[in-house]
Amino acid sequence: MRLPNGFGNVSKLPGNRRKPYRVRVTVGWEMDEKAGTCKQKFKTIGYYETREEGLIALSNYHQNPYDMDCSKITFEEVYQKWSAEHFPKISESNVKGYAASYLLCAQLYKMRFVDIKKSHLQGVVDTCGKNYPTLRKLKVLLTQLYKFALQNDICGKDYAKFVDISQYKDKNPNAFNRKPFTKEEIETVWKWKDTNEYMSVILMLIYSGVRIGELLDLKKENVSLSEKWFDVTASKTEAGIRKVPIAEKILPFFESWMQKNDCKYLLSTPEGKHFIYRNYYDSYWMPLIEQMGMNHRPHDTRHTCVSMLAVAGVDDKIIKKIVGHKGQSVTETVYTHFEIQELLEAINRI
Repeated sequence: MRLPNGFGNVSKLPGNRRKPYRVRVTVGWEMDEKAGTCKQKFKTIGYYETREEGLIALSNYHQNPYDMDCSKITFEEVYQKWSAEHFPKISESNVKGYAASYLLCAQLYKMRFVDIKKSHLQGVVDTCGKNYPTLRKLKVLLTQLYKFALQNDICGKDYAKFVDISQYKDKNPNAFNRKPFTKEEIETVWKWKDTNEYMSVILMLIYSGVRIGELLDLKKENVSLSEKWFDVTASKTEAGIRKVPIAEKILPFFESWMQKNDCKYLLSTPEGKHFIYRNYYDSYWMPLIEQMGMNHRPHDTRHTCVSMLAVAGVDDKIIKKIVGHKGQSVTETVYTHFEIQELLEAINRI
């Protein structure tokens, strides 16, 4: 008999044991920030002589899984119990989204859930430094946790509904002001390009206008060196799904990364693995930027590309096509050979 996802499992342990059947239940999920994956956390509730006894114990557990002193349960425990029940029902991308939002709530982990007030939740929003779309996901998580807590008599009031994120709709709280690289800074990056192979990534971002996530997730199969373009197949917006021209200046970098190893992604870690944003940002972007005496975030490269294209006199419609800005009249754009050549001519003007 196949048990429902997230219900738990009964497994027979090896060896000659009096009670060989172990019963485990899922008590939460945790995110591996480096790998960018989520995995289940299990708790063993007992050992039994037969599988049938184990199934009965598992069923009994699920009839009253929250038999505890609700006045002592923490925010972390509520998240673990909610995620154990909820995550098996949703997609992997949604799991990652919730897990990423949970990481923003570290200051609440050890607090008793009943002690958490609106001011504590608002404090997470006001100090996390995230943009509005990320804050919306955070509020969805808080709403889900309070709904779960109310259903299980863990608290008596939903404070999540009072959290205000509207003030951040057009700005990032506590975020760096996004500013383009200056002409002098770009020249500095070129001077440093041979000191570290990952310095080339900064130039690839500046001269393509792609989002950092779009480049880190770019697969080699979606790159055409002969025709000098690559396909962005997944993006934050519909307009972001596009063909991006490869400027002559950075074509050698694309060629080098294509030949570097067997990783299916264009960019890779020194071990030949797919880059997770946090790993790239903490281990490569920040050290290299600081080494050059600069203060930039990856998204500044996107603004830099747009600025350079505008200064070069490139038509606004062409700029939008290159960087994938909203404003195109159709949901899915199919580029003709002429249009690709037009994009290449434009990108090579900077």
